[in-house]
Amino acid sequence: MTERTELVEHGQLFIGGEFTDPLSTEVIEVISPHTEQVIGRVPHASEADVDRAVAVARHAFDEGPWPRMTPDERIAVITRIKDAFAVRHEEFARLISVQNGTPYSASVMVQALAAMMVWDSAITVARTFPYEERRDGVLGPLLVRREPVGVVAAIVPWNVPQFTAAAKLAPALLAGCTAVLKVSPETPLDAYLLAEIVAEAGLPEGVLSILPADREVSEYLVGHRDVDKVSFTGSVAAGRRVMEVASRNLTRVTLELGGKSAAVILPDADLEAAVAGIVPFAWMINGQACVAQTRILVPRSRYDEMAEAFAAAAGALRVGDPLDPATELGPLVARRQQQRSLDYIRLGQEEGAKILTGGNVPASQERGWYVEPTLFGSVDNSMRIAREEIFGPVICLIPYADEAEAVRIADDSPYGLSGSVWTADTERGIDVARRVRTGTYSVNTFSLDMLGPFGGYKNSGLGREFGPEGYGEFFEHKMIHLPAGYREA
Repeated sequence: MTERTELVEHGQLFIGGEFTDPLSTEVIEVISPHTEQVIGRVPHASEADVDRAVAVARHAFDEGPWPRMTPDERIAVITRIKDAFAVRHEEFARLISVQNGTPYSASVMVQALAAMMVWDSAITVARTFPYEERRDGVLGPLLVRREPVGVVAAIVPWNVPQFTAAAKLAPALLAGCTAVLKVSPETPLDAYLLAEIVAEAGLPEGVLSILPADREVSEYLVGHRDVDKVSFTGSVAAGRRVMEVASRNLTRVTLELGGKSAAVILPDADLEAAVAGIVPFAWMINGQACVAQTRILVPRSRYDEMAEAFAAAAGALRVGDPLDPATELGPLVARRQQQRSLDYIRLGQEEGAKILTGGNVPASQERGWYVEPTLFGSVDNSMRIAREEIFGPVICLIPYADEAEAVRIADDSPYGLSGSVWTADTERGIDVARRVRTGTYSVNTFSLDMLGPFGGYKNSGLGREFGPEGYGEFFEHKMIHLPAGYREA
């Protein structure tokens, strides 16, 4: 599995269901975070390419068959996409791993099968969604309709490119919307696999375009007058900018942003189970996950015992080539991300935190953008390493005195995306889950279920993805007043 990837080159863009020549000569070079060598080249979409993609999406929505099909007809097309994705999931997993450094051992599930599950779950929701319903109003009978919002700009990051693309495209397309997917310049190659699948699935002309481009072109797309809805996943700073630009046209937005989630270990918890359950999701995707459990809250009464156990588990994570099946922690996606983590490690030491394991570039790696799995102990929640999203393999161990303080510390964050609690008493864990202000929470596990609503409180975003709540984000609501006494024939 460790054989190197040959140079992958694409010369065209996928616009409205067809591969077509770009209107610019600018090229994106994809760099391996493991070898630091060029592994791919694709066209860099220009603003003129955005205009083309939005124009065909607008026409397909206003005049084409897709929004006018029945839900079952759209489900049949999206099911073909899901099935083809499942067949090629290992190809997706490998290609994403070589682009962003996710260990292949995790990539099959986290990058590929999880994305396929998003497509599948959206289909499940679409089958029973109430597209139209009758209500008794104050002044007479009502007909309430949910109609597709229109042209969707879906903007996704590099850490889980297919998972986040599916979270936007699956509900948008099933709802009857048309879409322009803007993919990250760090991970554009897997988007071409998706384009191949979509081209064979039978989407009508104009329904979907896929454009690799940078932040400036993303901003142009967000501000386009013919875009009705923006669904964005990324940083808080970028999310604020998306909201600002979209507001000029009163474009609707859904924002899935950052996190600094807390795993609360109560004094009665089984330590072995907690370590086994938390560590994979603290350092998941090499620490580059918005839902990662980056703050581990432990009782002072068991601090030394827990610090030793977590340090041992983190220090034992195998670092190396992301395509090696034994690798548990790969490189960060770019040199800037490596430097960001190293800067925070230095800052944490200056703030008075103690490195329990890691803290350096691993000596075993001669090249690549690696950082050792790093665990800080003696962290106060007021420290920047505990408050700011590092997006790297740097985790904080924070002591607390009692359960009330644990909940207070968990909530004392500008973020509110995820979290977990570990205890021998499940009912007690559920009580803690109810008290912490965060969008997704787990008791004695870590999970992200695609049939429930996913999203954040506070700076972690606006709106929801997954489940009926996420599906509903791609609809407008229309109320039709019916004459008094009307009864359907």
